[in-house]
Amino acid sequence: MIQLPLSKLSDVGTTIFSQMTQLAQEHEAINLSQGFPDFMSDPELLGHAEHFIKKGFNQYAPMGGMMNLKEEIAGKIETSHQAVYHPESEITITAGGTQAIFTTIAAFVKKDDEVIIFEPAYDCYEPTVELFGGIVKRFEMKAPEYEIDWNTVKGLISEKTRMIILNNPNNPSGKILKEHDLQELTGIVKGTSILILSDEVYENIVFDGKQHLSICRYPELKERSLMVASFGKLFHVTGWKIGYCAAPKNLTDEFRKVHQFNVFSVNAPLQLALAEYMKNPDHYLYLNGFFQEKRDFLRKGLANTPFELLDCEGTYFQALKYDKISDKNDFDFARELTVTHKVASVPFSSFYKNKKNEHVIRLCFAKKEETLEQALEHLSKL
Repeated sequence: MIQLPLSKLSDVGTTIFSQMTQLAQEHEAINLSQGFPDFMSDPELLGHAEHFIKKGFNQYAPMGGMMNLKEEIAGKIETSHQAVYHPESEITITAGGTQAIFTTIAAFVKKDDEVIIFEPAYDCYEPTVELFGGIVKRFEMKAPEYEIDWNTVKGLISEKTRMIILNNPNNPSGKILKEHDLQELTGIVKGTSILILSDEVYENIVFDGKQHLSICRYPELKERSLMVASFGKLFHVTGWKIGYCAAPKNLTDEFRKVHQFNVFSVNAPLQLALAEYMKNPDHYLYLNGFFQEKRDFLRKGLANTPFELLDCEGTYFQALKYDKISDKNDFDFARELTVTHKVASVPFSSFYKNKKNEHVIRLCFAKKEETLEQALEHLSKL
């Protein structure tokens, strides 16, 4: 038999999210692993979608996205972050946040370019960098603080550094960047040609009165940054797979050169539905409180268990340290939790290249209260 060549990602397997979801299904466990809500999105939004589908808006959208949606996005960014993007030339509608991330890396990272990421990191960053010949440089954030030592980051910078990838708020740790972080980053990239890819899909889910500090708030960073966001996280419609990338025109022009051959355009009637729905900012300004209630419900239910609850400043994930319960590595513990105790989680080591095991797992609390109640009933027996 002819030996056919392997793909460029031959050593990459199925994502941990798919693995844990499948395990949950096999063992009829409550799935708090994969990050998606189990409750309905607003009927008003669904009604808009039905309206535009029935009105016949079912053909290709413009490559960069529907103008009325991009105008709503530009208004949201200006109101939220006091930053201005031109809707036509600086905002691109994408097939979800991950496509925007993939397209950004594809457009700008060449062979032997170095890209700095911060672990624990969303699992699409590294494979995409490697797919295009880039070299990943990692900074490992450590439990329980998951903070960045910027002096160490400075040591990762070289003449080959092409890009720095941020995830703020961070999935899976739930931590957010503070003012000093953004000031340190500004100093590091000043006078360089380093680009920043800022993954901000959880920007509207920040707790306890804290503020999400978007990359676009800082002019010195905005001019070199591509900011990625997601409507799936914003409006509980992860299956719609619609997001966007906001960036200065010179960067957007290059981004779209890849975007046009990657997906070309994104679901037309759903773009129109989102644009109509966004005319009322209350539809997303309530999210901080909405998800904080769910976070607090979960944390209160876990307070009397042996789990150590790590700080959760944003996202809809709660990190738990379990070393008082078991000395198993986090993958084996997460598997046992799913099979024996019927609650599926995600092991933190999956977010590190070296499978760093600090006895920490992640639970998703973007669930109905009854779902969380059932999970807490199981977890309280540990």
